[in-house]
Amino acid sequence: MSVTDPAHAGVGVPLRAWVQRRRDRPPPVTGTLAGMQLDIHGPRFTWPGGPEAIGPTFASLAQTAEAIGVRTLSVMDHWFQMEMLWPAEEPMLEGYTTLSFAAAKTERLRFRMLVGGVTYRHPGLLAKTVTTLDVLSGGRAELGLGAAWYEREHRGLGVPFPPLRERYERLSETLQICFQMWSDDNGPFKGKYYELAETICEPRPISRPRPPVLIGGSGERKTLRLVAKYADACNIFAGPTDHIAHKLDVLRRHCDNEGRDYDRINKTMLARNDPFGDAVDFLADAQRYRDLGIDTLIFVPSGDPVAYTRQLGGDLGARLRDL
Repeated sequence: MSVTDPAHAGVGVPLRAWVQRRRDRPPPVTGTLAGMQLDIHGPRFTWPGGPEAIGPTFASLAQTAEAIGVRTLSVMDHWFQMEMLWPAEEPMLEGYTTLSFAAAKTERLRFRMLVGGVTYRHPGLLAKTVTTLDVLSGGRAELGLGAAWYEREHRGLGVPFPPLRERYERLSETLQICFQMWSDDNGPFKGKYYELAETICEPRPISRPRPPVLIGGSGERKTLRLVAKYADACNIFAGPTDHIAHKLDVLRRHCDNEGRDYDRINKTMLARNDPFGDAVDFLADAQRYRDLGIDTLIFVPSGDPVAYTRQLGGDLGARLRDL
């Protein structure tokens, strides 16, 4: 990719002049945020020092993320490490306990799963768990949810793993239950898979009108339709710009069908490449995704997660935020 490409314009100029140039441009017409939001996602706890170092390292990661202006810190909702990337026997922590620990170490940082598996917790207990995190953190919890997929950990720990179609139906019912528990309706809920005699949830969440909901995945017939119906945010699987453009077009059509404002849904995506390898190319790609409507890039620290996050808070992060 040539540095003379218009998408690279400004990358070689001083930061202050580049920022001013970006501010002089008209605001984007898509998305919910004025500029590109940077979030941090932690998929591993395999850090030097063994189990004794996990707590201090994760606390430092959360505090560093908050210090550089990251909005949301997320972890995976898994019980075994993902075997297609790393050994299943690697350290893995329960997600909501982990996020609650980080919430106690911070003041502004928001927290969510990326993304919670619908099969792991009964919907009523899930709503209560997210509410607890929201109350104790002062209104900083979000519900990240998906249809679940990791069959090995289900079988390994004795968790039922229904067929995909049923998992999607359970996902829809789970969202309905959470919404009811976060409303003034304390009455019963009767669905195909779940039946609750009462939906009392006290104390109520501090977040108003409720904790924001993110649905993860890019399935066009089911997942993105559920995003349009229920979610405040989506997490689109990373891919080439034409792939992302197509997925967002599908989401827009689902929003039209559901009577939802497409622009009010925060569109998130994991950063595809190393941001520090070739900053010119990375910024150019990020600009293209932002132009398509991606509001938030989620970064996955490699190596030392605290040092990575601190580096993200420098010049590159400032330029990304101003896209």
